[in-house]
Amino acid sequence: MTTFPDGFLWGAATASHQVEGGNVNNHYWPWEHAEHSPFAEKSGDACDSYHRWREDLDLVAGAGLNSYRFSLEWSRIEPEEGELSRAARDHYRRMVDGCRERGLAPVVTLTHFTTPRWFHDDGSWLSPKAGDRFARFAELALPVIEDAEYVITLNEPNLAAALPVLGAMAARGEQVKGLPKPDQELTDAFLAAHGRGLEVLRAAGSPPVGLALVGQEWIAEDGAVERMAEHRAAFEDQFLEAAADCDFVGLQVYSCARIGPGGPVAPAPDLMTDAHMEYRPEALGRAVRRAAEVLPGMRFLITENGLASTDDARRVAYTEGALRGLAEAIADGADVRGYVHWSLLDNFEWFAGYGPKFGLVAVDRETFARTQKPSLAWLGEVAKRNGLE
Repeated sequence: MTTFPDGFLWGAATASHQVEGGNVNNHYWPWEHAEHSPFAEKSGDACDSYHRWREDLDLVAGAGLNSYRFSLEWSRIEPEEGELSRAARDHYRRMVDGCRERGLAPVVTLTHFTTPRWFHDDGSWLSPKAGDRFARFAELALPVIEDAEYVITLNEPNLAAALPVLGAMAARGEQVKGLPKPDQELTDAFLAAHGRGLEVLRAAGSPPVGLALVGQEWIAEDGAVERMAEHRAAFEDQFLEAAADCDFVGLQVYSCARIGPGGPVAPAPDLMTDAHMEYRPEALGRAVRRAAEVLPGMRFLITENGLASTDDARRVAYTEGALRGLAEAIADGADVRGYVHWSLLDNFEWFAGYGPKFGLVAVDRETFARTQKPSLAWLGEVAKRNGLE
């Protein structure tokens, strides 16, 4: 038996735009509907979780998990600048209460990629007003998050800062082999906004606050150690160092980054998952070890880890391998407080639409009926034992 620490959190995750449906007031909605949209399809009604969230929480708790991660939709809470929707804020407060009533520890993300149209159209994160605006949103969210277990300011700012680079590569017709180095101006803006949000939340005595970052296992191919270190410093290290003042760091690990002399190297075709990442469960433990070396003594929470596949048995095998590596990293000293699987539901996976299936639960695209996959029951049993057989 491989056991995890007492009080370990076991959960599943979603994000507002990917599951709620009808988020017409955020900047992704017009982007999805643009004439030359990069999205495979529109988000539309998504999983209708804005109305069916109770059913979703029942699935999490019923399986035996004890945590649920979800995000607030800024464009609902502040539909126009300075205008608070109390009804929308109360909705998310009810979700926190619903988690607690079911014995689930709520992990709440303030911003999971999407922003209100008014924010995006007036300079977005590069506007000189961005820090003040995000700080105000954090203040508006205080009644929601005061009873959360953990609060995340920004989701994956290291990936978000790389998105313009990816978009430019796609526009030039270049093959994307891996995640590029992020845009530094955007990086600085994200980290400054995070700092403002952290100040507001700390001053209000909020629950533990952190950043959620993409973590990877870094592999130097063909002797490209210096080139790999350069990519790692830009995409990971500067974000980890900026998170040193956080109460915890969320790590979101799916795969590895192979860096050769010419930059990122594509994985072998037979190892490619449905999300165009390398199948590499051992990446989780190795990414955690590296993060713990950069930030000794830091608390970590695995806020995302999972596999895009229609083969649920492969999902279980991947998750078991990832958890075994995580357990070894914990045994060697990494302070990890929980594991939150991505995702609870098969949902809207951004540019890829509804193609990649990450969910522990299938969702009928017409009726929204939820169907539990065997992987949900499997993870629930791991949670009940707090360990792997």
